[in-house]
Amino acid sequence: MSNVPVNNGRRRFLTAATAVVGGAGVVGVAVPFIGSWNPSARAKAAGAPVEVNVGKIEPGQLIRAEWRGKPVYVVRRTEETVNSLAKHDDKLRDPNSEEAQQPAYATNAYRSIKPEFLVALGVCTHLGCAPTYHGGDYEQFVDGVKDGFFCPCHGSKFDMAGRVFQGVPAPLNLMVPEHSFTNDNTLLIGVSEGEA
Repeated sequence: MSNVPVNNGRRRFLTAATAVVGGAGVVGVAVPFIGSWNPSARAKAAGAPVEVNVGKIEPGQLIRAEWRGKPVYVVRRTEETVNSLAKHDDKLRDPNSEEAQQPAYATNAYRSIKPEFLVALGVCTHLGCAPTYHGGDYEQFVDGVKDGFFCPCHGSKFDMAGRVFQGVPAPLNLMVPEHSFTNDNTLLIGVSEGEA
């Protein structure tokens, strides 16, 4: 046994330095590992649910979300718009949504869970163009209809339930994706009502 004096200060420094380096290593491994639990961009594009805050949407306002690489239009319809939906059924190609372009729970006059919200893919059913929203100035396209969607590429027209008008190239109503509401302000696109 040696009679060399022990340098406790150096020993404490080396112990602390080793603990710091070890802690940094643990963090360095844990962050990517925990991050791997989140869905990847590829998984989100493949259909992972998308959460949308609808609490701040004003009546008559449209916001866009992206789900499966496609635009989703979310419109908070005014009470006047909701009440006018049945007034132009005679001008529509599929007024009762008999074609399977929506989940069963959205096969109603509003094509939605909540009458005030339209949730539809922003993709024209003719050739996949993006229809533009016209709130308040739609009568230039269809007499007596105040709000709707117009596809400028080939002239297809849709009402505020995403239903296609007669005499246009689009053969079907806009697609309504599976969706649900987790609370009054949160829309979940990609998860059916009752599965959220």
